[in-house]
Amino acid sequence: MTEPDTGVTTGPDEQIERPAHAIVVPNSIPMVALLGAGDEHLTLIEKAFTADVHVRGNQITLRGASAEVALIERLLDELVTIIRTGQGVTGETVERAIGILRTETTERPADVLSLNILSNRGRTIRPKTLNQKRYVESIDKHTITFGIGPAGTGKTYLAMAKAVQALQSKSVNRIILTRPAVEAGERLGFLPGTLSEKIDPYLRPLYDALHDMLDPETVPKLLASNVIEVAPLAYMRGRTLNDAFIILDEAQNTSPEQMKMFLTRLGFGSKMVVTGDVTQVDLPSGTRSGLRIVEDILLGIEDVSFNRLTAQDVVRHRLVGHIVAAYDEYDAREEAGDPGADGRRRDPRPRRTQA
Repeated sequence: MTEPDTGVTTGPDEQIERPAHAIVVPNSIPMVALLGAGDEHLTLIEKAFTADVHVRGNQITLRGASAEVALIERLLDELVTIIRTGQGVTGETVERAIGILRTETTERPADVLSLNILSNRGRTIRPKTLNQKRYVESIDKHTITFGIGPAGTGKTYLAMAKAVQALQSKSVNRIILTRPAVEAGERLGFLPGTLSEKIDPYLRPLYDALHDMLDPETVPKLLASNVIEVAPLAYMRGRTLNDAFIILDEAQNTSPEQMKMFLTRLGFGSKMVVTGDVTQVDLPSGTRSGLRIVEDILLGIEDVSFNRLTAQDVVRHRLVGHIVAAYDEYDAREEAGDPGADGRRRDPRPRRTQA
């Protein structure tokens, strides 16, 4: 709710009249929930926008360029909507909402950040960025979905949350999680232990995600009864997977032949999600990545969707997003043969990506 007002801001050399807008926050919304403890959220808003923000009681007055004022008004409205859903607003919520508004999308941040996928032990899994929401919606709409992006963008975690949701709603009878047993600088034969013990470390991230989403005592029972199966990609050969939610993780480490083998395991009543990062290929030199060429092969086939996530979708520590973006910029310079920070020109010839 906005009431026009007038005000004057004074610069070093001149006075500029700017319109002021007074926003009255409903009494049902605690100001501490909106602005954060110690005004943490208010500080983030002031850093993100050039407008002046003044708070008195439950009234917030904005002065500045009309575009900036309009964005802050939209932001506050979205935060109020999120609070009304019962979801707490954090500093991360504010930053994510600002990022969505800056993209000039028609989608509301409140719709993106309040989309619940799965709740367990008081913790709710939901998308945190616009691309993540579109990825989750694509999984709902398509039989085969590809999630391609850098580490930390939630592509595997969200896929597993959708798999558990499908199992709990009885849309599928089982979950199958698989990865190629390929890592940089290691070969299975040189690792100690039995075959099962050698393979287990490659599948550990999938087990960890399962324990986040299900009660700890439930996971061993579901694994023992094969309702949930976690296995290397090689174990998929020769099978037809019906009534299952199937996830292939680290798909950049599949060969084209392995990718074809996996995709043709699809049975009736099943859904597949393929995730990977094409910048982190650990295959031997000379082996093409199946994930890198699959879009060219399947382009135009109905019910197959490709979704890309970027450094802006990283939901780990905020530094991870900066690291991913810095590496992307570095790789782009090298491919173009541009000089780096040391002033030397880079060899523009293609090179095999190493982890």
